[in-house]
Amino acid sequence: MNITQIRYVLEVAASSSIREAAGRLYITQPALSESIRELEEELGILLFERTNKGISLTDEGREFVEYAKKAVGQYEILEDRYLSNDSDKERFSVSTQHYNFAIRAFTDVIQKADPGKYVFSIHETKTKEVLEDVRTLKSEVGVISFSGANEGVIRKLIKEYGLIFKPLMIRDAYVYFWKDHELAGRKEISIEELSDYPCVSFDQSDDSNFYLTEEALADYDFKKLIKSDDRATSMEMIAKLHGYSIGSGMLSGEDAILKGLVSVKLKEDDPITIGYITRKGSEMSDYGVAFTEELEKYNEL
Repeated sequence: MNITQIRYVLEVAASSSIREAAGRLYITQPALSESIRELEEELGILLFERTNKGISLTDEGREFVEYAKKAVGQYEILEDRYLSNDSDKERFSVSTQHYNFAIRAFTDVIQKADPGKYVFSIHETKTKEVLEDVRTLKSEVGVISFSGANEGVIRKLIKEYGLIFKPLMIRDAYVYFWKDHELAGRKEISIEELSDYPCVSFDQSDDSNFYLTEEALADYDFKKLIKSDDRATSMEMIAKLHGYSIGSGMLSGEDAILKGLVSVKLKEDDPITIGYITRKGSEMSDYGVAFTEELEKYNEL
């Protein structure tokens, strides 16, 4: 087993077919299939089920992928730090859900520190990835949120992953409309009044991660639901389809993507807790300390 084979497995797992994965990897389909088959023989397990409808992970394959993601993440950290041409540069990385204040804190750290040479990274990603990034040291700090509907699940993962959560604020749930929506002028609205409009939700891309959604009312059965993993696409869906999304009400006029949105308080009580995570027992770098200090400027508790 080698790192290339592991990367092949991850690409196949993220694709709908061997052909699609081979195209992304720039290798032939037979070569990819043979590499996967050799790995399965070496491991003594079947990673993928092959049918005329495509491929899917087996139970053993799903377990392998969980470990493989961590292994590749750690390898890439080592590769980046010791084998790249940028090994002499300052490094710092954070992962975050979609919160503009986290981006502002990150840019403030860069502006204030102003290092001569650096490679800084900010990953705006899904809930599970934020947790995994901090767990595997891909990122030093992560910014996450949870509502009452999924608090138990996320706190359990935080404990299992050896992380520490520091809350910054608790916000009521709000509905986001495009500014010309017929309900945009309301001061408060019930979820039942929205049943005829599509809800645009951030896609966590895994049904098993349903309760890792970063929006309130995670367990609500929406009559019309659109999943999107791109903010610009989500805004277009909300505007063109007279839809809505649910969030913390934190809209920034500085963000061009959000300028057309207005927020209306949701009657249903499912407050959103927002904060940051770090790895338990790890000593933070000067940049990590500076970043958390910037985040603390938004502390409302």
